[in-house]
Formats: sequence, C-alpha cells, structure tokens
Amino acid sequence: MSTTTTGDGAGLRRVTGWLLVVGAVAFAVAATVLSSTFEWPDILREPPQVVLAAFVAGGTSLVWTWFAVAWTYGILLVPILLLPAALGRRDDPVLGAATFVGAASVLLSLIGFLRWVFVVPGLAGSYVAGDPTTKAAVAAAWIAQHQFGGALLGEHLGQLLVIGWSVTVSVVVVRTGMLWRWVGWAGLVASVLYGFNQGDILATAVPGFPVFDLAGFAGSTLWAIWLIALGVAVLRHPAGRVAGYSRSVTVAGSGGSSVSPP
Repeated sequence: MSTTTTGDGAGLRRVTGWLLVVGAVAFAVAATVLSSTFEWPDILREPPQVVLAAFVAGGTSLVWTWFAVAWTYGILLVPILLLPAALGRRDDPVLGAATFVGAASVLLSLIGFLRWVFVVPGLAGSYVAGDPTTKAAVAAAWIAQHQFGGALLGEHLGQLLVIGWSVTVSVVVVRTGMLWRWVGWAGLVASVLYGFNQGDILATAVPGFPVFDLAGFAGSTLWAIWLIALGVAVLRHPAGRVAGYSRSVTVAGSGGSSVSPP
C-alpha cells in the first residue's frame, strides 16, 4: 500500500468518524431545544387543535428549530455513505446494501422533519385564524399529512430502515473485529430497543396496539450514543488493520490460506 493510499484512507476515516460524532451531538442538541420549547415528541400524539395552536404560539423561532433538527440529522447522510470506504469494505455487498438503506432512512426522516418548515406553518396559521368550517377542514388536512409524512415516512419507514442499517453495521463489526466488538454489541442492543418504538407509531393507525412507552426516548438516546461510539471507533481505527483485513479477504478469496487481521 502506497503512502498516498494510506494517507487518503486515514483522512477518510477522520472525516467519517468526526461527521458521525458531530452529526449525533448536533442533532441531540437541536432535539433537546425542540423538546423544551415544543414538548416534542409527546406533542406528536396530541389532537390537531393542540398541536397547531402550540405551533403558532412558537412563532418563527420554532420553525427555525425544526429546520435545525432536520439538517443536523441530515449530516448523518454523509458518514453513512462514507463508512464502507472508511472501513476498507467498498466491495462488501451486504454493507453496500445497508448503506443504501441507511441513506434512504435519512432522506425519509428529512421529509418528516421538514414538513414542519414547509407544510405545517400554513396549516397552523389557517387553523388559528379560521372559522369552524375552516378549522374542521384544516384539521382533516393536518391529520392526513401528519400520518403520511410523519408517522408513515419519517417515523415508521425512516426508523425501520435506520435500524436495519445499524443492525447490519453492528453485525459486521462483531463478526470481523475491525472495530471494537463492544461497539457492535452496543449497536445491536440499541437497535432492538429502538425497534420497540414502532408500537407507538403503529398505535396511531391500529388502536390498542401494544406500546412500550420508554422505547422512543431510551432507544433513540442509546442509538445516538452508539453513533458517537461508532464515530470514535472509526477515528481510533488503526490504518494497518484495514489493510490486514483486506489482504486476508483477497488471499482467502483466491484459494490461498486466510491471514487473520491482528
């Protein structure tokens, strides 16, 4: 491996690792501000009259908070796309498929978040200023877009796909030992717990569906911590270990003896 290639690989790992850490921390800060000013995510399950009135009361600053929440989460799209190359596994079909799934999850979540910037303000303003007939019409429109853009795209599909990405990355880490294996196990635990939040989402369409109240907060918090740990692991990833693992795969694939990475 040439010095240039090694240097490029180290630089790619630094970019990927730092973006995982910065993205997770920035999103956590923005989400905390949103929670303290708009009672998110609990308010998502309130009726239209409560949500829309609270949104109008939040003013322009609330719209910008949603904007920040959306694009701090959007930062994660870049390290998700870069991770296979940073780990020296550009040709891994499983990790490649997981990368597509992870990128799709971020885009779906962005739709869910950004509707609060581009869709909800108009509905909220019309609801608050409208007569009873207008309020009824806006409430119906609100429920439709909230279930489609929020519950279906942002929460159900967005969360399921990012859980699928997390599980795949965690399994790869555990099986190969290319990063600290405890990071892989932690990712599996966080992903399973986060998955239980689907009960709360499905309950919006199927009344009486079992809900695990702590799954959303505990699962998303652990998942964010795992992202930070993954980023740190990538930053601490020894350059020689990627090269050693890649050589072992090449030798094994050509019919020779496998050389385990150190």
